[in-house]
Amino acid sequence: MQHEAPPKPRSRRSEGTRPDLRPPLPWHSGDMRILSIDGGGIRGILPAAVLAHCEDRFCNGRPAGEFFDYLAGTSTGGIIALGLSIGLSAKDILSIYMDHGAEIFPPRRHYRNRTIRKLQSAWHFLRNLNQYKYEREALRRNLAATFGERLLGDAERRLVIPSFDEYNEVHLFKTPHHPDYQRDWKERMIDVALSTSAAPTFFSTYRNGDRHFADGGVWANNPVMTALVDALACHEIDRRNVQVLSLGCIESDFAFSEGQISKGGLWHWKEIISSAMRLQSQNALGQAGLLLGRDHLRRIDGAPMTDDPIVLDDYQRAAAELPAIARRLVDDNSERLAHFFSQPRPPFDAFHGPRHTD
Repeated sequence: MQHEAPPKPRSRRSEGTRPDLRPPLPWHSGDMRILSIDGGGIRGILPAAVLAHCEDRFCNGRPAGEFFDYLAGTSTGGIIALGLSIGLSAKDILSIYMDHGAEIFPPRRHYRNRTIRKLQSAWHFLRNLNQYKYEREALRRNLAATFGERLLGDAERRLVIPSFDEYNEVHLFKTPHHPDYQRDWKERMIDVALSTSAAPTFFSTYRNGDRHFADGGVWANNPVMTALVDALACHEIDRRNVQVLSLGCIESDFAFSEGQISKGGLWHWKEIISSAMRLQSQNALGQAGLLLGRDHLRRIDGAPMTDDPIVLDDYQRAAAELPAIARRLVDDNSERLAHFFSQPRPPFDAFHGPRHTD
């Protein structure tokens, strides 16, 4: 009796890890500018609006992405970074959020009474214990209209986009800005966008090629260190010649509740993933500051919301409140922001893919 051969196991991303140091490329362009954009669901309106205001004030008609050598973005930040990498203006990206956010996250009734809101939140938590919350079609449709059939290799800015796959291995989608980066340029931008933004509980995992992916925010919601480590590993540049602009999506402040302290359990720790994302962000910013000096790292984010935070899928509040906060942030940081948008950067030289030339 003949038996079918077992299926060939799929290769893991880590199997291609280089065993030695990556040969660094020379850096001839003076200082290096990195833009890092956090994940945050519909609160991505905030960094998109910050960049749109910067375009109006500092960029002389150029899109914001042209002023950076590296773009790193996670989840909603990854979508923004991908758009900037192909020359879309931040204003156009912001309009996608403002015009279509209600399709992606259909609004629910917002109660003024805080007790009722808490009961509503508890009901939604119980309802979604064993099923994701939203269908992906509206997000996919809007991303398809934005990116079409463009590949990651079509990007003109170096990209680092976090996700993770079904093997529980981290996955950084990278443009072909180093000879070692030979695979990811073939990925469609829409697939990269949907892979990094497949937020657990909100959406199902995303099938991309031969594996499933989930939201990079689980492990790198603030992707600043993913870009900085890549930049220092790939290029011969003094770390004091690197300048980083890190944009947040308004984090929520957390303190241990009485229930967490005295009882524990799944119910009392149901918001732990949000707390973990905030702690990861603090750690990433601390590491980047130690490497570069805090004078070379500018963090732009609203004051943490404590009493009544905007949740990641609350389109109504995000659209109503975040553009004004963005304007204030640009007003308060105008001098430092003007520095980041003082000199356009050239597109990177691609070593593989459609932009590669011999």
